[in-house]
Amino acid sequence: MGAEQHWHLVSYDIRDDRRWRRAYKILNGRGERIQYSVFRVRMSRTQLEELRWELGKILAEEDDLMIIRLCQGCAQRVIDSRGEDAWKNAPPRFEIL
Repeated sequence: MGAEQHWHLVSYDIRDDRRWRRAYKILNGRGERIQYSVFRVRMSRTQLEELRWELGKILAEEDDLMIIRLCQGCAQRVIDSRGEDAWKNAPPRFEIL
C-alpha cells in the first residue's frame, strides 16, 4: 500500500511567460487544471515535496507559489462549477509513457 495521499490546491503567479509555461508543464503532468494558474493535485507528502523542489528550480524571487492541503471533509465541500462529485473521488490513475 502506498503513502497516504491528500488533495492540494496549487496556485501560482509567475511574471515571466517562459517560467509560467515550464510550471504549467510540470503541474499539468501531475494534476488537473482548475483555472488559469490553479491546479488540484492528489499526492503524498513525498510527491508534494518533489513537486515543490521542481517548481522551486524555475521560480524567480518575484514569483509566488501557494499550496493548500485540503482535508477529506474540506475537499468534499469544495464548490466547483464542473459538478458536485469532482472532488469526492480520486482522479483515475494512468501512466504517461
